[in-house]
Amino acid sequence: MPISHGLDATFLGVLGLLIGSFLNVVIYRLPIMLEAQWKAECADLSGAEPVILEKFNLAMPRSRCLKCGHPISWYENIPLLSYLFLRGKCSSCAAPISLRYPLVELANGALFFYCGWKWGITPTALAWSGFSAAVLVLGCIDWDTTLLPDDITLPLLWAGLILAALQWTGVGLAAALWGAVAGYVSLWLIYWAFKLITGKEGMGFGDFKLFAALGAWFGWQALVPIILMASVIGALVGIAMKFSSTLREGGYVPFGPFLAGAGLTAMLFGPYAILRFVGL
Repeated sequence: MPISHGLDATFLGVLGLLIGSFLNVVIYRLPIMLEAQWKAECADLSGAEPVILEKFNLAMPRSRCLKCGHPISWYENIPLLSYLFLRGKCSSCAAPISLRYPLVELANGALFFYCGWKWGITPTALAWSGFSAAVLVLGCIDWDTTLLPDDITLPLLWAGLILAALQWTGVGLAAALWGAVAGYVSLWLIYWAFKLITGKEGMGFGDFKLFAALGAWFGWQALVPIILMASVIGALVGIAMKFSSTLREGGYVPFGPFLAGAGLTAMLFGPYAILRFVGL
């Protein structure tokens, strides 16, 4: 690796660790914020008295232990290092801190490092770093809540189209546009076919939007490899969870995390490497 690329990759990797700490906040707080917004809208439509809650957003209130309420100091919030120093426990009540937090930080740091190594500090590297962070957040939120928030999927879709027009992603605008269209319509058709046949909903509308966003970032040619990877891994995980009796109520597994994982795989190894992985 050239020295300049090594420095670029290291810089973006450290930036990714720092941003990864914020991503943990987004993963936890955004679904709560959306639920509060929906309840307020329902109350407004029904004419009920609005419920006044403590101000809660991505910045306020200050992060704290979920068990004892201990406010998290800045030195307890240093990516990776604080978790190791605290030995994975709250400094006040010794409640365990989820391993998810350092793993998200590490994953985001590694993805940013890869972008810096491959493209240097360029608009392309920054574009794909942003893509990585957004997709990582979406996968985690969907796994936890079965939600794929429009607040992330739609900006990700538009960013893919705009950056393709700017020639920052390596995908032509026409391929990105038709990728977005084909991504959304294909899953929309599958959704309605499954519902007409079984009377059940096999996926949510957020999956359509995420797949459309992946089409915008990779082009329509990459949609088949991505959906194959997501389907194969999703089926294997679902079978494993069924045999281990860890399926959640209703016996379903959210599809978004596997779409997100396939998107990251396509970024790291290329869409056609996915076809080789599944033996095609």
